[in-house]
Amino acid sequence: MDSPAGMIALYFIIWWITLFAVLPFGVRGQWEEEVQPGTEPGAPQRPRLWRKAAVTTVLAAAIFAGVQVLIRTVSL
Repeated sequence: MDSPAGMIALYFIIWWITLFAVLPFGVRGQWEEEVQPGTEPGAPQRPRLWRKAAVTTVLAAAIFAGVQVLIRTVSL
């Protein structure tokens, strides 16, 4: 896959799948401590989405690099 558009699309797909794998880590529901009035008890206290986006980006880059090596060595 040598086209830039194909590489961007592949990275986006890997990033999106990795995001869904990373999202549940470290989530604590409000019901575990104190529920804020007017919110769902299962809502996260602090979702830390920026941190999860950064972790997702690093993991997706590593996975993408591995996929690129695999594509180039196996000649898919």
